[in-house]
Amino acid sequence: MNRGRFLIFVLLVLSLFGAGIYFLKTDNKTISLPTFSFPTNTPIPTPKTASESAELATVLRVVDGDTIELTDGRKVRYIGVDTPELHHPTKGVQCFGKEAMEKNKELVEGKIIKMKKDVSETDRYKRLLRYIWVPSASSGQEIFVNEYLAKEGFALQATFPPDVKYVELFRKAAEEARINNKGLWSACK
Repeated sequence: MNRGRFLIFVLLVLSLFGAGIYFLKTDNKTISLPTFSFPTNTPIPTPKTASESAELATVLRVVDGDTIELTDGRKVRYIGVDTPELHHPTKGVQCFGKEAMEKNKELVEGKIIKMKKDVSETDRYKRLLRYIWVPSASSGQEIFVNEYLAKEGFALQATFPPDVKYVELFRKAAEEARINNKGLWSACK
């Protein structure tokens, strides 16, 4: 008896399918049915990713060649570059450390800067990791501080994945400073 009901069900489905095809055809032309869009769980992309959005902040003081303190108390470590040490407990003051700090002061101290993050928010010392831009007084354009320090020989290129957005730019800038014997490349032999 169950087998009989199953066969009737299959015949009914097939006949409805056949009838549907018959009614969808008019003069041997297939009728186009409207298309439907179904919502998905795919997130809608935002216009800017976190790494593209910038934050403005004011620099209270320069700690050293690659670290600053903001007026709100946060400390910021520049991504992608490393300047000679000034306050290291075992290394002491390294060659060109003071010059790097003075150049950093000249560039950013007391100024409003633009900061952008890459992937990481902070380093192991809880400092923000950021790329830094500051307006140039002479040209009216922005100076990319991280790149500038490497290009002028105040910093070495230093890569710490996953923050690698500008790694090639910094590598080329540091190489240019080395080739041209700028900054620490001429002073620290």
